[in-house]
Amino acid sequence: MESWFRSFFLSSGASLLLITGLAVTAAETNEQVIQPEVERRAIKPTAIDTEDFETGIFAGLMNVEDFGTHLVYGARLGYHVSEYVFAEATYGQTETGQSSFERLSGNIQLLDNNDHSLQYMNIAFGLNLLPGESFIGSRRAMTSAFYLMGGLGGTRFGGNDIFTWNFGVGFQMLVNDWLAIRVDTRDHVFDLDLLGTHQTNHNLEMTSGISVFF
Repeated sequence: MESWFRSFFLSSGASLLLITGLAVTAAETNEQVIQPEVERRAIKPTAIDTEDFETGIFAGLMNVEDFGTHLVYGARLGYHVSEYVFAEATYGQTETGQSSFERLSGNIQLLDNNDHSLQYMNIAFGLNLLPGESFIGSRRAMTSAFYLMGGLGGTRFGGNDIFTWNFGVGFQMLVNDWLAIRVDTRDHVFDLDLLGTHQTNHNLEMTSGISVFF
C-alpha cells in the first residue's frame, strides 16, 4: 500500500512539472498575433494672437452745449496693457452752429465762421468691466466687453485752446481676432468764456466705429 501511494505522488509530481514546463515554454514562444500600428498625428498648436495695439475710425453726433448737435468724426489709437486695462489717444472734429445768444440777438456774431469748428485731442484710460460673449442668433457668439473710460486733453474752439476732461462708457464686440465694432458715449467737459461769464460746458458725444488690432 505504501508503494502505491509513493507511485501516485511521484507520478502526480512528474505530471505537474510537465504541465508547468509546457506552460512556460508556450509563454516564451507565444507571439503577439496583432501588431498595433498607431499613426502619429501632426498637431498644430492653436495660434493665439498677441496683438496689443488697436487703431480705428469713428463717426456720430456731438452736442456742443449752446451750439447745437452736429456730425463728429475722428480716429483713435490704443494700447491694451492687459485683458482689463487699456490706454487710448483720440482725435475728433465737428462743426458747430450758432449759439442761442447769436440766434436771439440778430446780427451779433460771437464767433467767426472759422471759429465754429471744434477739434479735440485727448488721452484716456479704459477699464473692461464685463468681458464675455455676445450672441448673434442661436449659433454665433462674439467676444465682447463693456468698459469705462476717463482722461484729459485739449479742445480748440472759438479761437481758444481749452483744457478738457473726458469720461464715458462704451461697448466693444470682436467680429474676429483682428476686427472689432465699438459704440461710445462720452462727455467732454471744458470751461468756456465767450460773453465774459465763466461757464463749464458738458458736451455729449455718441459715436460708433470699427477698430483693427495689430
